[in-house]
Amino acid sequence: MSKAAILIREIKTEDDAQVAKVIRAVLVEMGVPKVGTAYADKALDEMTATYNKNNATYFVIEDHGEIIGGAGIAQLENFEGPICELQKMYFLPEARGKGLGAKMMEVCLKKAKSFGFEKCYLETLPYMKDATKLYAKSGFEPLEGPLGDTGHYSCNVWMLKSL
Repeated sequence: MSKAAILIREIKTEDDAQVAKVIRAVLVEMGVPKVGTAYADKALDEMTATYNKNNATYFVIEDHGEIIGGAGIAQLENFEGPICELQKMYFLPEARGKGLGAKMMEVCLKKAKSFGFEKCYLETLPYMKDATKLYAKSGFEPLEGPLGDTGHYSCNVWMLKSL
């Protein structure tokens, strides 16, 4: 993978199947429960349509035409106020350890701020240690409990960042 070939861009309809495959592969690799997590989300199979609404977007990382990761921003579900959620941020092994997570985080948070969000929320699992380190390094702080209701009841690490 050469840095010149890496592109972070907004999702297109033709990316949907690849994005779903990437996310499910990472979740299986990490041993994530298939129920109560993103694995079971109907949205995985229709990501472009899911993020085709006001104040929402999903970005992919493309390497020579192949999707190797992605992340999205959208209004936190079942929550009133200017808080978005960092959603479905997953990377295949070949995308890890190259600074792409930090770059994707920067792109997503900049977009969230441009949408007018004041804070960004996320949920993860305690054994996703590399992800949790990236979130903390990016300024996310732990919360005692969840905000809103994402339906991801198996995720028990909650974090929030002011934008």
